[in-house]
Amino acid sequence: MPTTSKPSPALAVNLTAPAKERSLWGTALRRLLRNRLSVFGLVIVLLFLLAAIIGPYVAPYDFLSQNIAQASRGPSVEHWFGTDPLGRDIFSRILYGARTAALVALTTTAVSLFIGVVLGTLAGFLRGRVDEFVMWITDVTMSLPGLLLAMLVNTALKRPITAWFDQMYTQTRNPAFLNTLWLDYVLVFGALALIGWAGYARLIRGQVLSIGRTLYVEAARSVGANTRRIMSRHIVPNAFGPLIVAVTQGMGGAILAESSLSFLGIGVQPPNASWGSMLADSLNLWRTFPHLMLIPAITIGVIQVAFIFLGDGLNDALNPRQSR
Repeated sequence: MPTTSKPSPALAVNLTAPAKERSLWGTALRRLLRNRLSVFGLVIVLLFLLAAIIGPYVAPYDFLSQNIAQASRGPSVEHWFGTDPLGRDIFSRILYGARTAALVALTTTAVSLFIGVVLGTLAGFLRGRVDEFVMWITDVTMSLPGLLLAMLVNTALKRPITAWFDQMYTQTRNPAFLNTLWLDYVLVFGALALIGWAGYARLIRGQVLSIGRTLYVEAARSVGANTRRIMSRHIVPNAFGPLIVAVTQGMGGAILAESSLSFLGIGVQPPNASWGSMLADSLNLWRTFPHLMLIPAITIGVIQVAFIFLGDGLNDALNPRQSR
């Protein structure tokens, strides 16, 4: 009678040991790093954020410092990107403008994301009349031209608020009411957030409707979990993938919108640094001094392309089915 040999303990351990599982985020990161365009976009975005953080501290000149003797000079060793008609160093102004662009992009996207997540989650989870009302507001917001709506909000509010500050200074003589430079940022934040939340709300609503039918959500309901716990612990965390992609592309859109508003003269205005206002200042001189327009325009274009490449790479990494 033949006898069967028992496997060695080491072999038995190897046969019964479970395969090492790979995390979702680790797999997504490996997919992202395999995409060369996404890596390029990621590097440019990181450099942009680094310039926004430390740029003003390493800028060779003060972005407001004027030197008429060096006005409208081309790129040189002293001024890498040249100077503008007032003799200000363009490279330093680009670095300070990066801080403005990053501040507007991060703040606007955060406010828009918060509003969109709250309204979209409520609409997708509660459904019924709440869903109809939120989607009606969303459709109305998305049907309006975004840039025109931001221009309307900015121009309609800036003059009365500035007049109120002047009136308060006249009554109180408080010097705090004389500083209205921060008002440009607040109005731009509000105007862009007003037009940006609708896309996030529609996206999160679709994710909630899809995730709400899953078994683990039904199991949470069956054990008596309340609405707040289900949304915060099960629904919103599982919708992070598409939201990350939307946020990445939304930040690039916010930078472009801010530059457009500043270019039109209703966004961030001097003495605050903005790439859009730099473009507006060079309109009458670009034929004689093309570097005045080319440098901020190329900067905006490269940042936009970088966010697009990074968003597409994140989309392929987090949603591999869509890349096939």
